[in-house]
Amino acid sequence: MIRYMGTKNTDDGSVLYIFLINGLQKEIRESALKQYPGCYEALPATAKARISANRSWLSKL
Repeated sequence: MIRYMGTKNTDDGSVLYIFLINGLQKEIRESALKQYPGCYEALPATAKARISANRSWLSKL
């Protein structure tokens, strides 16, 4: 079972996504979401939109 709990900002300005995975709390960076199957799908639409905006901004560099 995967449940999205929220986000947490770090001191360096990055965002950690907090999930409850099989009863254990995990803090996952945006770049590591692919390593946890089902986590990206559990995100709300606003978080997915933020990730999409970040990726499109990075692709312009």
